[in-house]
Amino acid sequence: MIIMSKHLVFAILLLASFLTALVQAQNPSLGFISIDCGTSKSIYTDKTTGLNYVSDANFIETGENKEITSSNKVQINETQFLNVRSFPLGIRNCYSLKPTQGKNNRYLIRARFMYGNYDNKNETPTFDLYLGVDLCNTIVLDNAWTPLTKEIIHSPLSDTIYVCLVNTGSGTPFISALELRPLGIDTYSSETGSSLQLVARFDFGTAANQVMRYKDDIYDRLWSPFSSGAWRPLNTSLKDVSNITKGDYQQPLTVMSTAYTTRPNRSSMGLSWTPENIASKFYFYMHFMELQLLKRKQFREFNISINGELWYGSFAPIHLHVTTIYSVGSGITADSDGRIQILFNKTQSSILPPLINAMEIYELKALSGQETNEKQVDAMLNIKSVYKVKRNWQGDPCSPQAYSWEGLNCSYNRTNSTLIRSLNLSSSGLEGEISPYIANLTFIQVLDFSNNNLQGNVPAFLAKLSYLKILNLKGNNLTGPVPDALLKRSNNDLSLSVDASVLGNSTPSTNQTSSSPRSSGRNKFVVPLVASAGGFLLNFLL
Repeated sequence: MIIMSKHLVFAILLLASFLTALVQAQNPSLGFISIDCGTSKSIYTDKTTGLNYVSDANFIETGENKEITSSNKVQINETQFLNVRSFPLGIRNCYSLKPTQGKNNRYLIRARFMYGNYDNKNETPTFDLYLGVDLCNTIVLDNAWTPLTKEIIHSPLSDTIYVCLVNTGSGTPFISALELRPLGIDTYSSETGSSLQLVARFDFGTAANQVMRYKDDIYDRLWSPFSSGAWRPLNTSLKDVSNITKGDYQQPLTVMSTAYTTRPNRSSMGLSWTPENIASKFYFYMHFMELQLLKRKQFREFNISINGELWYGSFAPIHLHVTTIYSVGSGITADSDGRIQILFNKTQSSILPPLINAMEIYELKALSGQETNEKQVDAMLNIKSVYKVKRNWQGDPCSPQAYSWEGLNCSYNRTNSTLIRSLNLSSSGLEGEISPYIANLTFIQVLDFSNNNLQGNVPAFLAKLSYLKILNLKGNNLTGPVPDALLKRSNNDLSLSVDASVLGNSTPSTNQTSSSPRSSGRNKFVVPLVASAGGFLLNFLL
């Protein structure tokens, strides 16, 4: 028998922790979430990327698995587009993603869609895509066979990220794939309270007519080839990559090994782009690396202007050294003509014309900040699990207000998180004891658990819910006596409704009601409550 000292055990655990962290640092794919929506396979390895994709069964509770038609299958080469998950029922259906890195980290979140006439209707639907409580996109598909990809860079404030599809009455929502990729926390920063939605990501000067992604890109960004007959391509083989210096953005060498420049007799090169929403703000990330080993008298230097104003300069790219120049502050808006124009102008001292290897364009998406308080969300998820609630409780419980969970009323405040004020689970077939997770609904004002099959004692923690004004426990199989603290509350600021058998020998106060038989129907009454935020008079119908 081998006996190890506690010091040796500690050293082994410390080493194991270090090795785990080292592996994770060297292999970012360990934090990837790759979901093939609607597949019947529990897990498989994608032949193109080598990434493991899993079924969406553990990420969503609703929807139906469907296959696209045979005629559409022959037109694609990505396995994730062979199936979809369709949502014919419910207005809002949500995926729940829980990245191992947790909240306050930065993630690339990508949703992909290909209709493929899976329902044999030959009618492409239109629906909304939400990230948490905020509308990201309206999904509009050009045809049945062209994939559509929507991508956003987001830093969540909670450990769970909700991706929701909302039926707007223009066809049944569906999704083909959902992917999450952890990014460096020091990359892709934006204004506080906002995320970056991808507009375009270009690989300049490449001769390959294909999208570059993992394993070339360790973050699995999708780089699309950009072709221009007006510019001149540059490239290098980069056989010895050991001398290449990368920045924080970890651009793939296959992308950085090509570039566009202009003709030798030209002093500038430019891009002009008309955004769909001219009122939006845009962030640019431009990636540069000198591909030529310049001779003694050769020199490349240029300024970058956007909409006629100097954006950055002067700048001289360094040989085999990647430099990223990116937007800071409030972003770029379209000019008076609704366009954004980018010019790369050679300086007077420069011998060689400008170049650019790659560029990313993002639209700034302001977030509402109306998420439900995280502790209360956790409490509701636990209550849902304990009682096996058979309702379409998905996504954020309170927000957006139009899609709040059935049975909930909430208070909304622009400066603070949204709070749950009322929970009505009357006649919901609840069984077991009154869940201790209810104690975490610390701002609750109305609780209606009447006409269920709840058993056990009335818990004392209910008296500690200081905002509670209405408590209805009638029509259950609870046993008494009612805790003294709760009876004391009922003599003051609490309206308590319980069966006579629960009251026992207690003397009902003016705020207590009791009944012997179980009510055959759902009790309905109007209770006027003054919300603490804003001072409005709220009428809750229970």
